[in-house]
Amino acid sequence: MTESVAALDCGSNSTRLLIADGDGRTLQREMRITRLSQDVDATSTLSEAGLARTFAVLEDYRIAMDRFNVVRGLLVATSAVRDASNGGYFLERSEKISGVESRVLSGREEASLSYLGATRGLEPDSHPTMVLDIGGGSTEMAVQVGGELFSFSMQLGCVRVTERTLGRGIVQESSDAATRAMIESELDRAFSQVPVFQSMIGHVRLVGVAGTVATLAQLEAGITQYDRDKVHHRIITLDSVKQWRDRLSHESPSERLARPGMVRGREDVLHSGLYVLAAVMERLALDHLLSSEDDILDGIVATVLGA
Repeated sequence: MTESVAALDCGSNSTRLLIADGDGRTLQREMRITRLSQDVDATSTLSEAGLARTFAVLEDYRIAMDRFNVVRGLLVATSAVRDASNGGYFLERSEKISGVESRVLSGREEASLSYLGATRGLEPDSHPTMVLDIGGGSTEMAVQVGGELFSFSMQLGCVRVTERTLGRGIVQESSDAATRAMIESELDRAFSQVPVFQSMIGHVRLVGVAGTVATLAQLEAGITQYDRDKVHHRIITLDSVKQWRDRLSHESPSERLARPGMVRGREDVLHSGLYVLAAVMERLALDHLLSSEDDILDGIVATVLGA
């Protein structure tokens, strides 16, 4: 049997797997909502419930990896594990279960791998490409200029924003104001620490990856079953982002879940991710972005294969 490689991404809200053959062709791609970051923002500790959910999924993924004769791979952990006092324990157990190297990515490493994965299949553009990765605990912005990658990791993610300011239910006026202020403060920090971002305003192609953008694309398409062709490289306008943000903010999680395209496990946090997405687009003076199903997993596979 041909040897394969695997990329595993233990994010704040989901745990994902990509198995590819030796040429980088996708053999299996999976996503499960595990909410590893549950209460991490408040306690700085990965909860027993979040750990149990994630370890159970990793056990399932190891079975899938065995079916494809995976011999090499990399498991990465991001914001939730970066912020947790028991992150070392998580990595040790994860490596034992998955059978592949496990490590925590810095915000810069996360942005770099997301950029690599999202841009590999893109057509050239007259503007630089910025990759925006809205995760559960953090949001990475990355752009390459003159062969150099500039990036920043903001302490913003759909789970973190939900837990800190916005709440899971119908958004109140005070929560809306607090959320907007928090996001604008983080954007100020990003643009201050990475001055090249300022020169991107109105002159960049924005590519959005990860759950917030992917779920929004499904909602727009109104599809109940995932169809990569209908969401990958879909153009999403700022007007649409704001309309969905406001629509979902006035609904309960159960009402959101009833919408065709909503992914179970994202109904209580998607609106928070859309607050971040709209704010980034407005700061960059962009009226649309491109969604991408190629993301950090593809970047990890390329790295493992030495591409």
